[in-house]
Amino acid sequence: MRKIIIIIAIVFAVIGIVFTILPMGTLALLPNLLALVLAVFAIFLSKGSKQLKKLPLIIIIVSALATLTVVGKSLLVKDEVAPDKQFEQKKVQSEKEDVKDLEGLQ
Repeated sequence: MRKIIIIIAIVFAVIGIVFTILPMGTLALLPNLLALVLAVFAIFLSKGSKQLKKLPLIIIIVSALATLTVVGKSLLVKDEVAPDKQFEQKKVQSEKEDVKDLEGLQ
């Protein structure tokens, strides 16, 4: 049971890291938090026995860092598109030239 939970936590941690790197927004929180919860649950399962707790701790650290990264990116990075004034001027100028060309055809 513990091994299966650790494997599932590893899969969610890897998916969370991939979603964190890709521009998926806060969608990466879901696999990261699932990995975190499953790793904590794996530690609780191994509390009574003398099984190694190193891998669940690594999963907790990695998923916590990925979660903090996602939260930091969503709070600190502003996704704004700056208006391109040169493009707008060229667009207006091009429209004027097109109108002149169409008037010249008549």
